[in-house]
Amino acid sequence: MQSPEFERIGKRLIREGLLSGNFGNMSVRSENGYFITAGGSFLDNPGELAFVSTTKGPAPGASSEYRVHQRIYEATDGMAIVHAHPPFAVAASFGGDAVVPIDSEGKMFLPSIPVADGEPGTEALAEDVGEKSRLSPVVIARGHGTFAYAPSLEKAYLLTAITEHAAKVLYYRRSF
Repeated sequence: MQSPEFERIGKRLIREGLLSGNFGNMSVRSENGYFITAGGSFLDNPGELAFVSTTKGPAPGASSEYRVHQRIYEATDGMAIVHAHPPFAVAASFGGDAVVPIDSEGKMFLPSIPVADGEPGTEALAEDVGEKSRLSPVVIARGHGTFAYAPSLEKAYLLTAITEHAAKVLYYRRSF
């Protein structure tokens, strides 16, 4: 399966500096599983998507972060997930167990963004992000990136952008 929506959102993520190259991934829930970008694919041209079955596991080539997506889908009613590497959010993840926005949009949509621990692609990260996704539609994996879930890729992208903006405001506020 290919999806123009994946490509459109991938292009926005790259254009806005929320990820670079082939880092990050996206998925959408479907009956009996979800479609996810392939490991190593470029999100502005993701090509064929891999299917992850809730009963049979991932198809060959699925992103190594499929476990995190699986745990988020199990824990929430999210229909789409965007995993990006926004640099200010990644930097903010080293400041504690949560990032607390001070800007108006951040406070409105994401009053507290939990920070999860675990190495990329591991079950430990998947478990921590899955648990913390019950608290917020965005979780930042410490030193790694954001996982945002929403009813659509568009809205998950928007939550990713709000998170990065909130992290930038916190950074700039500390500069004064």
